[in-house]
Amino acid sequence: MTSFDTSPQLNVWRALLALAVVFVMLATTGWTALRSQPSSTAIQASLSDWEHGSIAGHRLPDPQETTPHRLARFFASLTAQQRGSLVRRYPLAVGNMNGAPVELRYRANRIALDQARKVELKRMHDVRLTPDGQQEAGRRMHRYVALMTKGRHILAFDPDGSGRVAEVFGSLRKAERVSVVVPGVDTDLLTFQRTSRQYSAPVGMAKALYRAERAASPSTRTAVIAWADYTAPSGLGIDSATAMRAADGAVRLNALVRALPGGTPVSLFCHSYGSVVCGLAARTLPDRVADIAVAGSPGMRVANASHLHTSAHVWAMRDADDWVQDVPYLEVGGLGHGADPMSAAFGARVLSSQGADGHSGYFEPGTESLSNFADIGTGAYRSVHCAGDTEACRAGLSGAASAGRA
Repeated sequence: MTSFDTSPQLNVWRALLALAVVFVMLATTGWTALRSQPSSTAIQASLSDWEHGSIAGHRLPDPQETTPHRLARFFASLTAQQRGSLVRRYPLAVGNMNGAPVELRYRANRIALDQARKVELKRMHDVRLTPDGQQEAGRRMHRYVALMTKGRHILAFDPDGSGRVAEVFGSLRKAERVSVVVPGVDTDLLTFQRTSRQYSAPVGMAKALYRAERAASPSTRTAVIAWADYTAPSGLGIDSATAMRAADGAVRLNALVRALPGGTPVSLFCHSYGSVVCGLAARTLPDRVADIAVAGSPGMRVANASHLHTSAHVWAMRDADDWVQDVPYLEVGGLGHGADPMSAAFGARVLSSQGADGHSGYFEPGTESLSNFADIGTGAYRSVHCAGDTEACRAGLSGAASAGRA
């Protein structure tokens, strides 16, 4: 019989070799992180116009220098007519302005979406574009139309590049608990919502979670945000192996949470590379963040949960058939995302994901993974289904059992 050396040192060297191979492949096929970026974007142009604008003879506050709370007070000081004027004049600026009333952002983004729709409609028939370019314009135009459908609440929208967007389900003003879905790689404007495999896309994830939360605790008013308002890595390239995209996403996620109305608890549900974003954001997030739950995580850029420096409960789950378990859980020279959140040494509360079926199935209705997310999102911690060490999973938790659940 052949003897195999499974010492920890050999496993580390195997992981290092795997990272080295990935590094060489990426170096020879191009660094996607160095893609050229536009020098000026539509949002930057709208913000520039805002900075040179005025209302009632007074200059508008600088959104880069003014806190969300002060911006909220500024908008509250205006008449309805004045707020409407700002929305029409600077739709992209207002639609993405943390501190602006959420209803005003919804109105502004509807106008911005319509403006972007008209741009893509012209590009569909632009003979200077290739057939592929015209087809791409058509797909974007139809996505804008879908996002403008009556009843949809678009909290953020950026048409530049691959696009960014965030949508709200429920009422943020009335919610007693708010959940934020933070997705991973290959998330952009066109993949924000899917017809097939709908629960692998941010809209499907958020809608499923919102329905599950309402079913788990009908008396708890909740809101769920499908948050694709950061530039996610495209594919499993250098961007997804490093924290560059996640670092920018963490800043944006922190800004979102700090600008949410009220002071109700917030739970973050971070899938795949989204867990890297949440890991980097953790130490800067306000105390109202009660939970950080990761699913199919490649790592959170720390050695253990205590290094996140957060008061939030840290939860982790991974399906037995999730390919991410084969990713080397370490960080070397900026490549890789650190320790496995599922490991006992990491110290997260490990949850059952029964029924999830692979890397993209955690939000599928009927799964234990989605039920666990719903219980966390409604604060029903005693109802969660743990995996492995149940005592460690539930230690120090408090929370009412959700309606209809044992």
